Amino acid sequence: MVNLLPFAIIFITSALVFYSIGVWGEKIVGRLQAWQLIFFWLGFVCDTTGTTLMTKIAGNFEFNIHGITGLAAIILMIIHAVWATITLVKKNENAIQNFHRFSLVVWFIWLVPFLSGMILAMTR
Repeated sequence: MVNLLPFAIIFITSALVFYSIGVWGEKIVGRLQAWQLIFFWLGFVCDTTGTTLMTKIAGNFEFNIHGITGLAAIILMIIHAVWATITLVKKNENAIQNFHRFSLVVWFIWLVPFLSGMILAMTR
């Protein structure tokens, strides 16, 4: 059987990089732009893929702080990406300029399962 762990790590780490570029790029620029949206979606796809692989490696979904916050983070990421897409399509200037507030909240929440996953892996 193929060792899925390296692939899972690459996808999860890619999610961190892509999502961080999108969120912090938006914060630095001060407004939501299409290129940031691409990074939100890339982050979501990589995180979902990495999480799916990690779940396959673990054998099941665990109802612990890591599992629950991880599931919440993926749900928030899809809501975030869809909402950003709608915001750009509607061209609501006020929403475009203030969207980074929501982005930062989602990013910080996403960090909880990312960091807890690293900590859990190191303690095993």
